Amino acid sequence: MNAPAPLIAGNWKMHGTDASLAEARAVGEGAWPDGVRVALCPPATLIERMARALAGSKVLVGGQDCHPEPQGAHTGDVSAEMLAEAGAQLVILGHSERRAAHGETDATVAAKVEAALRAGLEPIVCVGETLAEREGGQALDVVTRQVRLSLPDSVSTHPFTVAYEPVWAIGTGLTPSLADIEAVHRALRTALVDRFGETGARVAILYGGSVKPANAREILAVPEVGGALVGGASLKAADFLGIVAGASGA
Repeated sequence: MNAPAPLIAGNWKMHGTDASLAEARAVGEGAWPDGVRVALCPPATLIERMARALAGSKVLVGGQDCHPEPQGAHTGDVSAEMLAEAGAQLVILGHSERRAAHGETDATVAAKVEAALRAGLEPIVCVGETLAEREGGQALDVVTRQVRLSLPDSVSTHPFTVAYEPVWAIGTGLTPSLADIEAVHRALRTALVDRFGETGARVAILYGGSVKPANAREILAVPEVGGALVGGASLKAADFLGIVAGASGA
């Protein structure tokens, strides 16, 4: 069975203005191994401009969140259909910052996954444990429960990606050991295969949490790590392309 195509996705979070598109263009002009997918997920205000700036390149453009409903009285929210119309092809859902700061539950994330599929977007569904949960020996239980409850049955017939981000490693400079990363990714793979069969075996499982050019190659070489969800290092083309260079094609 073919391994899933690696995906290196950059999450710009609440960073980026028109001037930042120069970095996106530099990524689009870069080179990376065959069989590797590369994506940038800017703030919603930049999606349309970034899609235009990257037209003709191999870089995919994604959103960072979407509302479960296609339209309505939801001030400040953006629907999956709006993201797609702006030029997005993917969307990050269930990021720990959304779960913590906005109270998103697994059920909320599952509803957003349904919305992404409805709009033709590929969801990148995030899971991850807190430091207290890891120290309490609950990491594997937490992430497998999150992936089980955050993925609706309907996702099995559509492209989707899972991203493991230990909450305590995001933006801190800390990373789990390679053995810990492998243990979580293997547990997630088992959960995906148990749920979706062969489809679950083909889903890329990304690692996220202080991924940098200096540690990307060794992390990306860990069994069952099928790419990376990159935060701060994706804001600079040179750093992001350095991480992309650490991936190997399918």
